[in-house]
Amino acid sequence: MVVFMPFANQEKSFVSASEETAQAVNENETLAEKLDEILSHDSLEGTSTSVSIREADNGKLIYSHAGDLRLHPASNMKLLTGAAALETLGTDYQFSTKLLTDGNIKGKVLQGDLYLKGKGDPTLMKEDLDRFAEELKEQGIKIIKGDLIGDDSWYDDVRLSEDLNWSDEPYYTGAQVSALTLSPNKDYDAGTVIVEVYPAEKNGEEAAVSVTPANDYVSIVNKTETVAAGEGKDISIQRQHGSNEILVEGTIPVDGTRSRSWVSVWEPTGYALDVFKKSLKENGVKFAGKMDVKTGTTPKDAKVLASRESMPLEELFIPFMKLSNNGHGEILAKEMGKVVHGEGSWDKGLDVIEDVVTDLDVDNDTILLRDGSGMSHKNMIPSNELTKFLVAVQDKSWFPAFEKSLPVAGASERFVGGTLRYRMTSSPAEGNVTAKTGSLTGVSTLSGYVTSKDGKKLAFSIMFNNYLGHSDTALEDSIATTLAEHDFR
Repeated sequence: MVVFMPFANQEKSFVSASEETAQAVNENETLAEKLDEILSHDSLEGTSTSVSIREADNGKLIYSHAGDLRLHPASNMKLLTGAAALETLGTDYQFSTKLLTDGNIKGKVLQGDLYLKGKGDPTLMKEDLDRFAEELKEQGIKIIKGDLIGDDSWYDDVRLSEDLNWSDEPYYTGAQVSALTLSPNKDYDAGTVIVEVYPAEKNGEEAAVSVTPANDYVSIVNKTETVAAGEGKDISIQRQHGSNEILVEGTIPVDGTRSRSWVSVWEPTGYALDVFKKSLKENGVKFAGKMDVKTGTTPKDAKVLASRESMPLEELFIPFMKLSNNGHGEILAKEMGKVVHGEGSWDKGLDVIEDVVTDLDVDNDTILLRDGSGMSHKNMIPSNELTKFLVAVQDKSWFPAFEKSLPVAGASERFVGGTLRYRMTSSPAEGNVTAKTGSLTGVSTLSGYVTSKDGKKLAFSIMFNNYLGHSDTALEDSIATTLAEHDFR
C-alpha cells in the first residue's frame, strides 16, 4: 500500500501531492506492488520509512511511500550542501593558504613575525608545509627573529556544529573545523591524525604506536600489550575529551596485523602550527632566541612569502562525496557563509544552502537544516523534496561534476564506487545506481539515480529512521535493484 501524509496549506510546484500519488499508483501498479512488498518486511515494524521515485526527465512522481514525511537524511544532507557549493562557489573554486610576514629580510634573517594564514583548505598536508619551508630557504632565509603565528580568522572560532554528539567528537567523523587545519593523507580528513598500532617482536612488550604526520601536538598514552600468536586482537584508539591525549590500549598478537584509526585533534590550528614548525626545522630554518607559537590576525600590510591553492572544487568533490567526508561538508558550509555573507559561520552557511535548494524546487517550509554534513539528528527533509531536488539539479551547468561525485554501486575502485563499492555488486544495479549513502544510529538513507530496464532514468530517495534491525542497506539495495530491473513498457 502506498501511504501519503499530506501537509496542511502546502503549495506544490507540480500538481498537488495527493494527485501525484494517485497517478503514481494507477500508472505503475506493478512497480508499486513490488516496492510495497519490500517495505512490508518485518524488520521495518516501528520504523519511520519514506520512499520517493520520480521520472528524472520530467519530475513526474511514480511512487511515494510516506513521501512527505519529514525524516533525518544523515549524509544525504551532503547532496544539498554539495549542490549549494557548486552553485555558489563554482566548480573551479580553490581554497588558499598563505605564508606572510610583517618584517623585513636582512641577509639570512627574517626580522619579524611569520604568519601562516589559512582560508579553509581541507587538503593542506605536511608536504605542503614542507614546500613553504623550502621556499623560505630558497629566498635565503635561515633565521627568523620573531614568532610563528597561525591566522584562522577566515572562519569564526566555533569548532563543532551545535548538534554534534559529545561522543562523536574524538573521531574523524566529528573533527573540529578551523580555517587553518591539516590532513594526514589524501583522503583529506582535515583536523585529524592517523594512529597505527603494530605488534612488538616479543610477547609481553608494548605494541609499537606511530602517528602521521609526526608531531608534538598530540601525546600517546600506550597501554597495550603484545600477546602470543593466534590470540585475539582487541585494540582501542581514542582521544580523551578536551585534550590531545590519545589513549591506546588493548592486546595485539605478535603475528597480528596493524590497527589503524583516524583521530580528531583538539584545536586544529595549533596542530598545523606544530607540524609547520617541524617542517621549518627539517629544512634548516631556525627561530632566534625565545619565540612563541600562537594564534593571531595577519596585519593588512603583511607581505606574502609563499602561497598554495587547493585542487578545484570539482576535484575535491570526489573524496567529499565518494567517501562521505563530514569535514568537507562543514567547511563548505562555512566557506559559503564567508563568501556570500562575509561571515564564516554555520548560521550564515546554512542560510546559503537553504536559499540555493529552495531555488532547486525544495519547499523550505518543510525542511530543517542544521549542519553541512548530515551528522545532526535534527536535520529534516521529506523524500519527495529530495527527489524534486535531484530532478532540478540536472539542469545546472555543474551537474556533470555533481553526478560524477556520487558513489557508483558495485564499482570496486575506491574513488569511483566510494561508499557503494561493496553494495549491489551482482545485480542490474551494478554500475547503474549512482547515489549518496547516509548512516547514523537508527538512520539509513540512499538517494540518487538509476536507469530502469527499458532505459528510463529515475530519481529516487529512500529514508529509514528509528530503525533497529540489521538489514537496512539490504532493503535499500533491494529497492534500487527493483528499479533497475523494472520494465515500464
